[in-house]
Amino acid sequence: MSRTARAELLEALAQLSAAFPDWRFGQLVANIATAAKGPKTEAIWDCEDDELLAAAHRLLERNRERPAVTSPATTVANLAQPDAPART
Repeated sequence: MSRTARAELLEALAQLSAAFPDWRFGQLVANIATAAKGPKTEAIWDCEDDELLAAAHRLLERNRERPAVTSPATTVANLAQPDAPART
C-alpha cells in the first residue's frame, strides 16, 4: 500500500470514528473488515487494504447524514500521537 493510500485509509478510519463515537477501535476495524469481506471469521485477517478503504468509503457514504462528533481524538495526527495537543 502506498503512503497516500494508507493516509487515505487512516483518514477514513478517523471519519468513521467521528461518525460512530461509541465504537471501540477494534469494533471499528472489525466492522470495516466485515463490510469488505462479509461476516466471516477470517475477514479481518484476509482483507486487503484497498478492500478496507472501499468498505470504509461505503460506510461513510451510507452514514453521511449521521451527525459527526468532532474531538481531538478523531484527527489522523492525534490517532497516531495520542498525547499530541489538538490542532485547530
